[in-house]
Amino acid sequence: MSNALPNSMHARDVEYLFHAVTNARRHEERGPIVIERGDGIHVFDDEGKSYIEAMAGLWSVAVGFGEKRLADAAYRQMQRLPYYHSFSHKSNEPAIMLAERLVRMSPAKLTKAFFANSGSEANDTAIKMVWYYNNALGRHEKKTFIARQNAYHGITIASGSLTGLPTNHRDFDLPIIPVRHVTCPHHYRNALPGESEEAFSTRLAEELENLVIEAGPETVAAFIGEPLMGAGGVLPPPAGYWEKIQAVCRKYDILIVADEVINGFGRLGTTFACDYYGIEPDILVLSKQITSSYQPLAAVLISNEIYQVMADNTAKIGTFGHGFTAGAHPVATAVALENLDIIEEKGLVENARVVGEVMQRELRRRFADHPHVGEVRGVGLIAAIELVADKETKRRFDPVGKLGLSIFDAGHEHGVIIRAIGDQIAFCPPLIISESEVIEMLDRFERAFDQAIAALPKA
Repeated sequence: MSNALPNSMHARDVEYLFHAVTNARRHEERGPIVIERGDGIHVFDDEGKSYIEAMAGLWSVAVGFGEKRLADAAYRQMQRLPYYHSFSHKSNEPAIMLAERLVRMSPAKLTKAFFANSGSEANDTAIKMVWYYNNALGRHEKKTFIARQNAYHGITIASGSLTGLPTNHRDFDLPIIPVRHVTCPHHYRNALPGESEEAFSTRLAEELENLVIEAGPETVAAFIGEPLMGAGGVLPPPAGYWEKIQAVCRKYDILIVADEVINGFGRLGTTFACDYYGIEPDILVLSKQITSSYQPLAAVLISNEIYQVMADNTAKIGTFGHGFTAGAHPVATAVALENLDIIEEKGLVENARVVGEVMQRELRRRFADHPHVGEVRGVGLIAAIELVADKETKRRFDPVGKLGLSIFDAGHEHGVIIRAIGDQIAFCPPLIISESEVIEMLDRFERAFDQAIAALPKA
């Protein structure tokens, strides 16, 4: 908060705004970077400084910042029908059109869409749907979810329970729902010495099966997973993982919930990551890039089998007693339709594949051999660098996260916004990014990286 006047926006932020996922005392000392506007892959602060947004906001701004077509779509809908709900047989045209579009573009067995306002709300909804479904079938004990360590599925009480990150549980008394967390499928960190990816995947599938047997298959309702794990460190699954996990789930009648809040709508170079990894979900959860986060929106897509059981139960008890005031919001769904048009018309899924190959190649060329880089990983336009104190032993820095935070801070100096997940540096730029812009993004990052590495204490 350099030279901020007492009545400046920076000082007012510190006085009045309580920030998400932030050390509040550190924020009091340093203050915010106030972002005023955006254009394409860039955002600009209130002093006019330009940054390449290498995280697409929060993994989410597919079409870039300042896209006039989305503003126009919102304005047109605001003039026509600024709000309506979806309770008690009411609907609106944009919500109907978006539901149809999502069903048609998603994996084949999914036939109905339910709208929420965030990924957290959507995963809460998925939990409640699974419980409602099993209660309708008289399977009142079949309630436990299985998630993974390092997974991120949201931050509300229920979805936060599914999340497998300690900082999202600590001092919140989570988890609070019946959930078991199995080993994170990160081969670099969790494989045994000499264990191949296939063997590692087999061991994790056996771990899952043993847990199911121990708990009793009649108690285990669903397995939830991000196809490629995002906020836990950008972790692509090892070879054979999803095939083996799905086999266990099908064997014991366990529903598969694919959380594509980060992966969906092109991030990996396919429309959905389920396509990339051959996942056949019973429930698909979507958000973020559905509107490029220009409007809050999320969707839960369910199979016809689940829908039919739930629909029969609504007839039996009189209702599906769940929903949100702003669910199926006409402005948000209108923006989503226009956003999906842009993704399709501009070929952004293919751009993520092609330009993503450049980003993955350049990251490995520049950093894979560095003595403080343990692993470079990712698919399409999502990637991460894992920092280590010792490359040979994979020893972490002590304390974990100090170097990552130094690189994050140096990134602002050099005009690039990345994300530090402990000592893992994540990249997730807008899908519109070009090859030349990827090179510029990594040039800026490399300068920040070198600056932070140079400041490390000498052994």
